[in-house]
Amino acid sequence: MQRYIRALMLCTVFAVLSGLYVYNKLLYSDVMLTRNGPKRGGFIPPKVSGGRGDKSQSEIPQRYHRYIMRQRGQLDSGGGRPEPVMHLAVVACGDRLEETLTMIKSAVLFCIKRLYLHIFAEDQLHAGFIEVLDSWPEFIRSKFNYTVYSISFPNENAAEWKKLFKPCASQRLFLPLILKNVDSVVYVDSDILFLQPVDHLWTFFSHFNSSQLAAMAPEHEEPRIAWYNRFARHPFYGRTGINSGVMLMNMTRMRSVFFMNDMTPVGLRWEELLMPLLQKYKLNITWGDQDLLNIIFHYNPECLLEFPCQWNYRPDHCIYGSNCASAEEDGIYILHGNRGVYHDRKQPAFRAVYEAIQKYSFGSDPIKHLLDPLEEELLKATHTYCGKTHRLFTMRLSQSLTHLNKTAQHGR
Repeated sequence: MQRYIRALMLCTVFAVLSGLYVYNKLLYSDVMLTRNGPKRGGFIPPKVSGGRGDKSQSEIPQRYHRYIMRQRGQLDSGGGRPEPVMHLAVVACGDRLEETLTMIKSAVLFCIKRLYLHIFAEDQLHAGFIEVLDSWPEFIRSKFNYTVYSISFPNENAAEWKKLFKPCASQRLFLPLILKNVDSVVYVDSDILFLQPVDHLWTFFSHFNSSQLAAMAPEHEEPRIAWYNRFARHPFYGRTGINSGVMLMNMTRMRSVFFMNDMTPVGLRWEELLMPLLQKYKLNITWGDQDLLNIIFHYNPECLLEFPCQWNYRPDHCIYGSNCASAEEDGIYILHGNRGVYHDRKQPAFRAVYEAIQKYSFGSDPIKHLLDPLEEELLKATHTYCGKTHRLFTMRLSQSLTHLNKTAQHGR
């Protein structure tokens, strides 16, 4: 009899503990959606400053719109099938406001399909983005919508993530966990300049096979002067590693795949992988989140599509002599001004392109007021290796501006 009583008591205890466990899970889930923010281990919900957008886009991401700082006037799309939208994400911290706005200017200037911009920025920069973007002429504003988000990292270890490599740079790692209602996005660093329509980059998504969920360019073309194969103290992708300044992300796949790694015998989901990876390698990585991405795709190479260097052309491709074959053949498609070259005198060719786009006024003749002044400045840079290849900087850009000029004249 006593055995049956003990067995009954044990069953009762297990039932009570199971009930408490389920209640705790439900409570945690509910807390994630309240204004009090997440408990330990969850995200600090980002504040959102909404730009003008269609009704469908105003719901991105639904979970975070409880934390709206200010929502600009939303435009209803008028019913019917929504227009296809390309999503572009960028992160801006510190003094990167003007640089980020110039990147956005280059993106919307040439884009064909509608853009939705996801701008992650420190709170003190929000007003600057809203003021400038809303001041652009209507024929430009009609080409894009935007939302400005606060920087958001997991509540636990938020400070460690924020200071990794450059302020806020690792925010890109958490886009699949924040933009839950967005299927795919193009992430770019703030020092990117589009020299042709974003649409052409977006088409790489249609080239993904069934296992690929991201696309990036190699860190270098020439192994003899590449960084990763000579200096890295951690695993990296391919022969020379990858550069994450331009990154296509199929976030639906990233949220669902189990990633192989060197820490567990089984695959881990994206959100389970990031912190253990940082803890294991943080003393061995130099380039922060880019190094973590190299480690991830070293163990999961089937998940990555490589695109040519002309889609992420950096000073490394010309500083020691031209070594980007695709750019030499067809010109530069996307310029990446890392090393701060837009703001110093070390690489005047890069700076000339940046300043030409920055100074250009929407609606003015793009050949007369952008291309011609740029070509004059590039001729002054021929004393540098990058300046000697100045034709690569305008080969694709001149085509884009000519098309833009014809479109503008046809519109008149």
